[in-house]
Amino acid sequence: MKSRFTCLVPIMGLLLLLALLAGAMADNSNPIIDTLYKDPKHPMNVRIGNLMNQMTIEEKIAQMTQIDREAATPDIMRDFSIGSLLSGGGSVPRDQATAKEWVDMVNSFQNGSLSSRLGIPMIYGIDAVHGNNNVYKATIFPHNVGLGVTRDPDLVKRIGAATALEARATGIPYVFAPCIAVCRDPRWGRCYESYSEDQKIVEQMTQIIGGLQGDVPPNSRKGVPYISGRNKVVACAKHFVGDGGTKDGINENNTVVNWHELLSIHMPAYYHSIIKGVSTIMVSYSSLNGVKMHGNKDLVTNFLKGTLRFRGFVISDWKGVDKMTVPEHANYSHSLLEAINAGVDMVMLPYNHTEFRTIVLSHVKNNLIPISRIDDAVERILRVKFTMGLFENPIADYSFVDKLGSQAHRDLAREAVQKSLVLLKNGENADTPLLPLPKKTSRILVAGSHANNLGLQCGGWTIAWQGLDSKNLTVGTTILNGIANAVDPTTEIVFSENPEIEFVKANNFSYAIVAVGEPPYTETAGDNKNLTIPEPGLSTMKNVCGSVKCVVVLISGRPLVIEPYLNTIDALVAAWLPGTEGQGVADVLFGDYGFTGKLARTWFRTIEQLPMNVGDKHYDPLFPFGFGLTTKGIRA
Repeated sequence: MKSRFTCLVPIMGLLLLLALLAGAMADNSNPIIDTLYKDPKHPMNVRIGNLMNQMTIEEKIAQMTQIDREAATPDIMRDFSIGSLLSGGGSVPRDQATAKEWVDMVNSFQNGSLSSRLGIPMIYGIDAVHGNNNVYKATIFPHNVGLGVTRDPDLVKRIGAATALEARATGIPYVFAPCIAVCRDPRWGRCYESYSEDQKIVEQMTQIIGGLQGDVPPNSRKGVPYISGRNKVVACAKHFVGDGGTKDGINENNTVVNWHELLSIHMPAYYHSIIKGVSTIMVSYSSLNGVKMHGNKDLVTNFLKGTLRFRGFVISDWKGVDKMTVPEHANYSHSLLEAINAGVDMVMLPYNHTEFRTIVLSHVKNNLIPISRIDDAVERILRVKFTMGLFENPIADYSFVDKLGSQAHRDLAREAVQKSLVLLKNGENADTPLLPLPKKTSRILVAGSHANNLGLQCGGWTIAWQGLDSKNLTVGTTILNGIANAVDPTTEIVFSENPEIEFVKANNFSYAIVAVGEPPYTETAGDNKNLTIPEPGLSTMKNVCGSVKCVVVLISGRPLVIEPYLNTIDALVAAWLPGTEGQGVADVLFGDYGFTGKLARTWFRTIEQLPMNVGDKHYDPLFPFGFGLTTKGIRA
């Protein structure tokens, strides 16, 4: 007879086997992570493959997500494995935050990402389009409309290198620059973000990518992202493609061109950017021949990724997918389906990441978005992250904080201002020039809304998205400050923003400098059908220039209607949007440096002529493309 203990042995064995099986099932649901992808000794493709093989579909979709810092917390970054964060225009840790505070903020989010299941670091992006322009005390360089005037790719490359350092000073490794639009109509509110109406100048200025990212090594594979080190940043060529050619210069409108025009005018700068190793490309809000670029598979996937062999990632613009419908977000599910299948890899939401995740996951499960498309997007995103060394160095330190607004960068910006000024008129003829101005004289008048206002001098995309009409928005030198520094100590300077005629006549001024122009603007808010000089600029010009010899310094993002007033102006300078270093304007006005700038845009006579570009059959400008009077400077 068997004992009770003997009878229990098979039952206990069965229970033990069931327990082992249950444990094994639990281990399979939470497998041990193979950290090979964290080891830089392995080839990049091996690391990418190792990581992707361990990612869930939810984690892959998360890598395709970019949200604004205002919608993020470290816990969200950890729990959802969000791939990227950004600061939109004006999205800052606090007003006038220091570089260290920026670094600390970025690192707090990054620590959240590193605490996620796989510890994939996020990439933080910012609109650094003329310096690290969201950040207080950063060096603000001239906008691209002025830089194109210089015809100096090396200068632009040095500006790229300085911008990279000032971005790294705040812990940020990704900038949404350069804008390589070819603006064909100055009525467009983003025309100042374009280097020129001529694609050849825009091509030359893609040298900025070498400054931002570092120079691609010789004989390297074309189209592959390249970032040379921790003092460089990931660049973003934008906005693909044709954003500068929209009908009537209306922002986000339709660009109507044939294939030859597209390839010859709007596409060349992308080809040159890809050759230079640009890591990301942003899609345009605009349409091309009626097709929204965010849904244009022929151009994004077939041409950009296929024909041009671009291996970096494609990112949407801010709410770019939402804006595929009118009203925006009206059919977000369908818009996401179109955009991702068209080839958009990372979506700048920028707020509701849970909605995005739910919709895309549903599309994948319903076989509407192939898993191969998701894998392609994630592979591209990870390739950029591995290339930039983000897995090895995810946490920013304070080693670059002293580069923010450094004197070396301000000197560079001052040089850029000097070279970006275009002298359009200098006296009635060559025998009676007004410029350069004498430094030593009895009394001079400085007038105009833009003479002592850094916000107006810098334009849009400065501290706030739309820019600010503010004298103290950041640190810099106004044109008035520059004049005061330039003239002889015995010269009396009288500043009056909008003086009356009687005041001007009564004060026996030797000459006057009048700085007027446009208010700050960005994107659609800057679209302008008449392009006239806003008041009180015209009144100031009339009151001053009708009573004393005057030089008008025009601060604008594009040519404006000026012909009716030319006869009353003794000298006219197009200073564009010079940024924080107004000393550069004074340097050239007073002859320390000569005027060398040549128009990179056609200066029209009347608004009815637009659009009008160099090479057009009926080309009758006030000042033609390439025009610019020159003077000799004492120092250069």
